Amino acid sequence: MERGQASFARTFRLTRPAEYKQVFASATRKTSRAFTVLTIPNGLEHARLGLAISRKAAARAVDRNRIKRIIRESFRCQQRELGSWDIVILARNTAATSTAAVLRTELEQHWNRLKQRPCVPSSS
Repeated sequence: MERGQASFARTFRLTRPAEYKQVFASATRKTSRAFTVLTIPNGLEHARLGLAISRKAAARAVDRNRIKRIIRESFRCQQRELGSWDIVILARNTAATSTAAVLRTELEQHWNRLKQRPCVPSSS
């Protein structure tokens, strides 16, 4: 895959605290063994990703960084097909000890569920 095809540019990220607040306030929540995924429609032409990987979920920085790398890589591969969502991914305690293959599989399941959902902005 060419570098430009699956980049993780700033426009594909949640960068401001207000954006995270909005997702946390009114999101649809899906949980798996390693992740909790919060989503809301964003009204843009593309999906945006935010990460919230706490020390409680993974005590060592190396584990938190590994989890974030895996999530970003998975998102980059799927971002064109996800639609117009703001997505925040929270790691759960089991994420730190799970293998990369397990984490990728769980993320793939979350992405597939998200692709099947219609992206209709809420009237709030």
